[in-house]
Amino acid sequence: MADKIIVAFDLYGTLLSTESIAKQLEKHVGPKAEAVSALWRRYQLEYTWRLNSMERYEDFSIVTKNALVHALAEHGEQLSDSNIAALMEAYDHLSTFPDVNPALIRLSADARIQPVVFSNGSKTMVSNSVLRSKDLSTHASVFQDLITVDDIQRYKPSPASYHHLARKMSKQESQMDQMWLISGNPFDIVGARSVGMQAIWVDRANRGWQDAVAPGLRPSAIVHSLEQIVQEIQGRR
Repeated sequence: MADKIIVAFDLYGTLLSTESIAKQLEKHVGPKAEAVSALWRRYQLEYTWRLNSMERYEDFSIVTKNALVHALAEHGEQLSDSNIAALMEAYDHLSTFPDVNPALIRLSADARIQPVVFSNGSKTMVSNSVLRSKDLSTHASVFQDLITVDDIQRYKPSPASYHHLARKMSKQESQMDQMWLISGNPFDIVGARSVGMQAIWVDRANRGWQDAVAPGLRPSAIVHSLEQIVQEIQGRR
């Protein structure tokens, strides 16, 4: 029997919409909610890259909380500890994108594919989001593992994070091209491609590939809906 195709799904910004937290923010900051939400996400990512560069590590929940405080401050807002805690709790229950449900149903029907979650999120955050949230918990059985960077304390797009995925999947460094990353985040796509993985970018906004940090590193494929990934993977085996 041929080896299964390992398909690693990024979580935040790929399966879960980080923009959906704006609904909860609106209760606290009113019409500023969408702007604060976007800045929160920006600093959440930026903090992980800064920490990698400084060779430091903080749990992703701490990174997420600190990024929220920063985003609020830039908009002249300050919330109580209890309100911050409530928003952090809500972050474990983000909404999925509309194409996630049909895509995972289709994926579960293909026995040749081994889907896993591969996230910068902490083990607790990822577990809560996949196993307990309203949107994803019904599909939890689709994923055969929940892999985070906690064990190596290096965030994506560090090469160490993708090599960690390979080890968890019992792959050698020479077999990186046998794994597929699915992500809506360009930095993640570039990181995966830099170590030889296959990578599909989910371009839901239909804006086209614009990332130029390393012009030679482009997605293996681009889709506009998560439902298209099975066809892409099967066609490129």
